[in-house]
Formats: sequence, C-alpha cells, structure tokens
Amino acid sequence: MLTRRKVLRVGATAAALAAAPAGLVVGSRSGTARAAESPFTTPLKVPAPLRPVRLAGHDFYRLTTREADVTLLPGTTTRIRSFNGAMSPLIVARRGRPVVIEQVNRLSVPFSMHLHGGHTPQRSDGHPMNQVKPGESRLFRYPNEQRAATLWLHDHSHEDHAENIYRGLAATYLLTDDFEEQLPLPKGRYDVTLQLRDAKFQGDGRLDWDLHGFDERHTILVNGRPRPYFEVAARKYRLRLVNTANERPFLLQLGDGEEFTHIATDGGLLPEPVPTRVLQLWPGERQEIVVDFSRHGVGRKLVLSNTYPYEGESGEVMRFDVVREASDPSRVPGKLRPVPDLGTSAVEREFTMSFDAKTGQHLINGRPFDMHRVDIRPRLGVAETWKIVNGDGEYGIPHSMHPHLDAFKVLDRNGKPPAPGEAGLKDTVTVPAGEYARIQVRFTEHTGLYMYHCHMLSHVQMGMMGQMEITR
Repeated sequence: MLTRRKVLRVGATAAALAAAPAGLVVGSRSGTARAAESPFTTPLKVPAPLRPVRLAGHDFYRLTTREADVTLLPGTTTRIRSFNGAMSPLIVARRGRPVVIEQVNRLSVPFSMHLHGGHTPQRSDGHPMNQVKPGESRLFRYPNEQRAATLWLHDHSHEDHAENIYRGLAATYLLTDDFEEQLPLPKGRYDVTLQLRDAKFQGDGRLDWDLHGFDERHTILVNGRPRPYFEVAARKYRLRLVNTANERPFLLQLGDGEEFTHIATDGGLLPEPVPTRVLQLWPGERQEIVVDFSRHGVGRKLVLSNTYPYEGESGEVMRFDVVREASDPSRVPGKLRPVPDLGTSAVEREFTMSFDAKTGQHLINGRPFDMHRVDIRPRLGVAETWKIVNGDGEYGIPHSMHPHLDAFKVLDRNGKPPAPGEAGLKDTVTVPAGEYARIQVRFTEHTGLYMYHCHMLSHVQMGMMGQMEITR
C-alpha cells in the first residue's frame, strides 16, 4: 500500500538526485550496506544478438513470453518472466530493413509489446487495447526508418506491465545505420549493452514483488547479474546504459570520479561529445558513453557506482577489471550528429503531473488514464511545444514524460537552456518536483491512438498516462 510516509521517502530519495545539476557529483549517503550478495563475484554476461530468420525484405523473430527458472544470485534459482527463457536478450536491427516479431504469450497474464523509442504504426506500438491474452500471439512490424539509437522492448499491458518488467521482461533493441557505422567509434566486442535494474530477493532466490516497494530493492542487476565484474582491455569501449528498473534512478560515477565521454542518449548520438564525470540515468532512459580504459592501465579495477543509493545501501553497480593490452583504432570525433530542425511550434500544451494523496492516484492534468478517453489530438507534421509541470512540490516526487511515436528536443528547464547531455533527441524527460521542462515534438507519418505517460512504472499503473489521437 502506498502510504504518505512512503511517498515522502520517494521524494527524499529521488528528487535530490533529479535536482543534481549536470557535472555535479552527489556524495554517497551514509548507511550500512544491505546488498543481498557480495559485489564483484559474478562475471558480467554480455548477450549475443538473437539470430533472425532472414526473409525477403525483413528479419523475422519469434519472442515467446514465458516463465523460466534462471540463476541470478549465485547458488539459487529464480523464476522470472522472460523473452525466450532469457534475461536481457538483444536484437540488432538496421535502418531501412524492417523487423517482424511474432510475440507468443505463454504467461498467465496479458502482455502488450512496446518498442520504447520506436517510430512504429499504431498496430505495432503496444497499446493496451491490443494486449495479447495468455495462449495467443500477435505480429509486430517495426519499419526501422528512424535514426540509429538504443531502444528497448517491454510490456505495455493495462494492469501487469510494472510486474512483468520487474520480473525480467526487458529486451534491448539496437538500431544501426550507415551514418553511425562510418564514425570511428568502438565497434564489435567493444560496443557493449548494459541493462541496469534493481530487485528484492527472498532467501531462496525468489523475486519479491511489491508495486510500492521501490526502496527495498537493494540488489543491483546488470544484464541479470548481481553487481558483476567485467574484464576489459586497455582501450576504448562504447557502453550503452539502459535503465529497465521500475523506479530506480542512477547517478553514475566511475572510480574516484574518472572522466568519460557522453556520446548519445534516447534518440541516438548527441551533436557533439560531452566530457563528464557523472551521468544521470532515469527509468526508461538510455545513455551511451565511451570509456578509455587505456588511461588506467592493465591491473586497474574501476567501480561504477550509483552515488545516490537508497538509505542503508551500498552504491556499487559493477566493476571493470583491466586485464590485457589491445590495439585501438577507434576514436570519438569532435562532431557526432546534428539535431534535426523541427520547425516552429504551432501548438502549445501544458501537462501538470501530480499525486493525489486522497485517492492514491497519479494524475496528468487532474485526471487518471482512461482507455476510452482521448486527451489530445495532435496533427501530423505540426510541431508542438509541451510544458511538463511537476506539481508535486509538497511530496518531492519526481515525474517523467514519455510520448510514444516520435522523439523530441528539450527546449529548456525552468527557463534555462538544457545541459549539453540533453542537446540530442530524447524520448523520456524527468522533471524534479516543483519544476518544469519544455519540449518540442513533431509527430510524423503514422496516425491513430498512442500514449504519453510517466515512466516511473508504479505511477503509470496508478493512472499517470494520457491518450492522444494523431490525425492528418
């Protein structure tokens, strides 16, 4: 049950992180470590891309959502909800070549597959009205006509999405294109995806699920492994960080505050690289960095830490062990990818996101989600400016905004220009309590019903979602 005390705890924890300006390292809070496992005893699992059936004009995959028994904590078995029996699977797609996925539901609950960040037709977007019932299947077609970016697949069913994702149903979807591949960034085995999330385990390895238990999930998993170590070469790596947690934010620091390079966010490459020593990663977001391990030399061990962990929790996320020399032809160019001009906004909208303590609901403009109500009707090709207002100054609760279909540009925060790390295309923006952000979005090509919502998954389940009908 969501109590006032728990609401105030989430405000005290996450709002402080949200308020941290870019480039400022927030010190770790004091407390006794309560991780369910000793850190750095398990090797990182780097997923190999799933192999499609290559057909004329597209790649075909079959993803079966089902329960599976896997090893997450050493010495125990955990029942998860999975794609094809695995944790954190990976699909690699190419711009201009569509992907068709048959999603077969072998769960006991409905499932509606959503390609987060995908520019997809309504029928394949994962609207709750199209959720796949237990024992049924559905085809999803992804045109892959957008820029290269790190996307991810997750559930968008009406009532079970938060638990489905918490129990393991999250796949990474890497979209590549010619422009990006021609850049001299790290490639192949040196381009590594890292899904970050948290969990609470019982003593026998079972996952403990509580919609409101965000601050009791003290085990950090990276690609399904608890606080793993990763053996790397003394050269540059491209790390794609994906936050698949329900509510957990990360404020990431490498070693004692070592510098790394921020190169991309939700919608792909930034206009230019941003040297930094700290990185915010909120639920649903993707951030990409390049780390040059040659600066540290063979034998060095570097811990990636969350510098704002929950109270009484250790901050380790994973450790990089530099174990060998390697040649390195890669480099980070001074310019990456320009941001497209979305034109002049012809429509302005305002969305106030707030928690109603009387009903226990999270609301947008005072209303909870209603699948039978259309809240806004944007027109194709018409740029809009959205002002996202966090009305929860009393509780200190952060909220985010994720519109489906198209990425957006962050125009400003509280009237000030966004930080360089938000200069690229985004699809999820987090707003601290009592503050606002303005974004510009232009919906293109596809019409029909789409959603916009907070990506704190318990907030969505408690009503913080709206429905828009894109029209011509």
